[in-house]
Amino acid sequence: MKKILAAAIILLACAGYFVGNYFVDFALKRGEDLSPPKACANIADPNLKAPPIPNFQNEDLTIESFDGLKLHAKKFFPAQNSNRWAILVHGYGRDGTFAYDYADEYLKRGWNVLIPDLRASGQSQGEFITMGALESKDIAFWTQKLPPDAKIVLHGVSMGAATVLLTASTQNIQNLCAVVEDCGYSSAYDMFTAQLNKIFGLPEHPVMPCANFVCKIKTSVKISDAAPLEVVNNIKVPVLFIHGDADKLVPVEMLEKLYEKTTAPKEKFIVAGAGHADSKRNDPVAYFDKVFTFLEANL
Repeated sequence: MKKILAAAIILLACAGYFVGNYFVDFALKRGEDLSPPKACANIADPNLKAPPIPNFQNEDLTIESFDGLKLHAKKFFPAQNSNRWAILVHGYGRDGTFAYDYADEYLKRGWNVLIPDLRASGQSQGEFITMGALESKDIAFWTQKLPPDAKIVLHGVSMGAATVLLTASTQNIQNLCAVVEDCGYSSAYDMFTAQLNKIFGLPEHPVMPCANFVCKIKTSVKISDAAPLEVVNNIKVPVLFIHGDADKLVPVEMLEKLYEKTTAPKEKFIVAGAGHADSKRNDPVAYFDKVFTFLEANL
């Protein structure tokens, strides 16, 4: 009887690992051709193209991450010298080129811009995306490469928004002045749980706990570690929360939870009719008016 029970436990453990491994590779693993994870086809708009590069002086930068990855970023300079710096952080399945239209607006207003390719994205190395858990450490390292008198703003969209919240919450960033988060999730675990049901019709258990376990083995962090809601109360600088009220990927209720938990000075901007990561595209004038009014008030 004991042997049968032991065999059953081993069989269940193997099945759990198989399920978790499939999900982690499907949702977080970069393709061998450096393509985004396979789940992007179900989550991100495959027809969305990167905007043209801003017509400003620029250069490429590389750094080595804390765990030995070569990370790439593009640095842009405005027409006039400035000590204002915006670090723009792209979303899931994208790369830094998808932030070029945001960068163009900052540059026209006299800001320097740094656009990293997050790990396992664009020209940066890495096999797995970690939904902000390790990316937040990378963004903190990028801030150390800016001039010592830099006034720094972190502006992220989707996974990039969760990343900048985690960065501001858990990393000691000198000269950080404000955070702009656009449609970030309160928890990657909760977001994936909802998508698991929508895409595959599967419940949270046993898939997500198994995926959480396997993710820890493969990446050193769990999916549940990418949870801004757990740490957002540690942010000390002003935060602008932006969200579309028609967001079906990251429901606007996640913004409300993050906003309520934040104790730093804060504002929120809800864009009527905007889907996920579409607030700027729906109304770019109102979007950037809100962003720069907020930043001018808090720098």
